[in-house]
Amino acid sequence: MFFRVLFLAFLACSCSNKIDGNWQQHVSYIMVIDVDAEDRSYSGTQELVYTNNSPDTISRVFYHLYFNAFKPGSEMQLRASELNDDDRKISKKILSLEKKDFGDVRVLELLQDGVFLDLKDQETILEATLKTPLLPGEKTTLSMRFEVDVPKQVRRAGKDSGDGIDFSMAQWYPKLCEYDGEGWHANAYLGREFFGVWGDFDVTIVIDKNYTVAGSGYLQNPEDVGHGYAELKEPYKSEKISWHFLAPNVHDFSWAADTEYVHDIVDVPGGPKMHFFYKENDKYSENWKVVQPYSVMFMQYFIENIGPYPYKQYSVILAGDGGMEYAMCTFIGGVRDFNSLAGVISHEIAHTWFQFLLATNESKHAWMDEGFTSYISDNAENVILKKGLPLSNRRAYADYFNFVRTGNEEPLTTHADRFSSSRGYGMSSYDKGSIFLSQLGYVIGEKTLSEVLKKYYSDYVFSHPNPEDFIRVAEKVSGQELDWYLMDWGQTTKTIDYAVNSFVKSDSLNCDSVTVHMSRKGEMAIPNDVEVEFVSGLVKQYHIPLLMSRGHKPLNSSVVLLEPWSWAKKNYSFEICVDGDDVVGVTVDPLNKSANTDLSLIHISEPTRRYAISYAVFCLK
Repeated sequence: MFFRVLFLAFLACSCSNKIDGNWQQHVSYIMVIDVDAEDRSYSGTQELVYTNNSPDTISRVFYHLYFNAFKPGSEMQLRASELNDDDRKISKKILSLEKKDFGDVRVLELLQDGVFLDLKDQETILEATLKTPLLPGEKTTLSMRFEVDVPKQVRRAGKDSGDGIDFSMAQWYPKLCEYDGEGWHANAYLGREFFGVWGDFDVTIVIDKNYTVAGSGYLQNPEDVGHGYAELKEPYKSEKISWHFLAPNVHDFSWAADTEYVHDIVDVPGGPKMHFFYKENDKYSENWKVVQPYSVMFMQYFIENIGPYPYKQYSVILAGDGGMEYAMCTFIGGVRDFNSLAGVISHEIAHTWFQFLLATNESKHAWMDEGFTSYISDNAENVILKKGLPLSNRRAYADYFNFVRTGNEEPLTTHADRFSSSRGYGMSSYDKGSIFLSQLGYVIGEKTLSEVLKKYYSDYVFSHPNPEDFIRVAEKVSGQELDWYLMDWGQTTKTIDYAVNSFVKSDSLNCDSVTVHMSRKGEMAIPNDVEVEFVSGLVKQYHIPLLMSRGHKPLNSSVVLLEPWSWAKKNYSFEICVDGDDVVGVTVDPLNKSANTDLSLIHISEPTRRYAISYAVFCLK
């Protein structure tokens, strides 16, 4: 009962499509498609009610026609051929397609409130000028007939995947482009990220009766289709059956179909039902059984550490290539061992929060989607799979350091389609985006970061937050000024590089004292934890705030708070009383949570003295 009330409350709070005074457009789709399973094609109708919640008058609309990218000479094929590392060999695969295996979306007609519109086909974008401009606060109905040939080249979607799945149907329908305060987002499809309008989907898929269909939304007629959903109401009367789905308050709809799917259902305590669709005819199929309780634990981890999952079901589907997140489901491709399967499922389930419920514009801010997801899924795997890592996303730091050394890093603000290399896109979006959060935990404190993530989710669920929205939440929760962090880490390629230069005896504190001298070698500044080790074995912790943060993270009573360090000053010194207990070592950020690019500089010691002490201890034994 609690979950049902929570679900209805989440939907109710989002119905206005206005978040903190910011408007959002709304769509309501009704689609019916008739699938030719043998030809791997389908024809369809779409009725779309478009509500203009903006203050602007809209005179034209744009649709994504994603499958048109899968043919030689397309923008996606040409762009892939120009990358220094054409990941997945997209260009080569598209060029090798026979014409019958091209992807193709043909919009046969489009009407606005019954009036035919003139269409301009621009490959993966369709433009239509409205006969009646759509005024603020008004609605219009856009009716369409279309035909689709499913591409053989599987890039997230396609026919006859490497795992033998007949239909992996993502980005499968003419999808209205998003219009927001920045205007239209009518980006050509080059194979990377997506952005969609929040709304409701009513989808009917007519397909041969021997197929099982899985995907977004709630199946409305289980007794008519059977296939593990329910007992048939009566025997099939024709060669085809209709699968009717409703998906409320989502910004996309995906589905997959195959004749050999096995369908399992597992309950998440206090949460949704999890559906698993897979095949039993490969050597790794047993892992799809073994991974199910772990998937439940991943779901519970994200609910606890980010916020409630507002739908009543979630599906993990063998389809597509690799792993890709969609509304209320994910496609997982490739035969995998257990660790690989569990890792991909963890990552894709986490995307439900940082891609579907916090629906940032992935094309402009891929790091907020992939990076935040990588951070939280690494944490979940570390706990649930009992990896025992001191820093869950340590591999992201290693990838970042290695790429920085190439000199080819580009800012996080780079559009997903504009990165010069696939490796550069991956490092920035996944690795540096993940470090953004773990390093923020170093700046504001781990418990504070946890509060920030939950507050960010509760404030912006069912909306399209941007980087400034996130950093303002972090500022309000932490009490620090953090615009410098967003700018330097997100909008530049400035690096962090601190050094401990020396520690020398002094007496200005009217006690036996040592002065520690530090410097900032890199162009980006950050607060610092400093650890001082003494001859006796005593270790003391110090914290140096960054002046422009105008505050500092919560500190344990054992940590000594030092004077803030100004960004404009590259050198810094602090003096401590030692009371006859000599200092033998000083280390900046001993847990390596900040991305210091030269770790050889963050520690300094007196090796001769340390050796003498160790030898004396050895002799006493």
